[in-house]
Amino acid sequence: MTHGVTAFVALVVGAAIGGNGDSGGKDDSAAPAPTVTVTRTAGAADGKPQPKATVTEKVTVKPKPTKKPGPATTVEGEGQYLVGEDMQAGTYKTAGPDEDTIIENCYWARTKDASGELDAIIANENLQGQGRVTVNKGEYFETKGCQKWTKVG
Repeated sequence: MTHGVTAFVALVVGAAIGGNGDSGGKDDSAAPAPTVTVTRTAGAADGKPQPKATVTEKVTVKPKPTKKPGPATTVEGEGQYLVGEDMQAGTYKTAGPDEDTIIENCYWARTKDASGELDAIIANENLQGQGRVTVNKGEYFETKGCQKWTKVG
């Protein structure tokens, strides 16, 4: 029976040295996959104690794909943002005018397009304190001189 265990260990070691399962192709993964070590102990079929032989196999585990991040739930800085692409639809809150502004005023506008024309404005406001606005998918949200807008609903 000792010869059987020795033959088994030699077979596994020979297979590990002789071939690692690669077919000669390129590995396109960006990062190495994690390695899992599996340890098995060979035993006798007749139940008699036998010398233990440990076999170690290298198993490659592919990580689960990560979910793509969606539109932001905060808006910082001045600009015009497309709701549904640049930011999520919903209700946003700001603490008010940016602390570094000369004029203590915070302007926001919801617009139907990015034209900058007055007739594109759906709603707008100049804030001197905190404020809230609800934006819908497909609209544009414009902000100037405001602190960070954070989604609250």
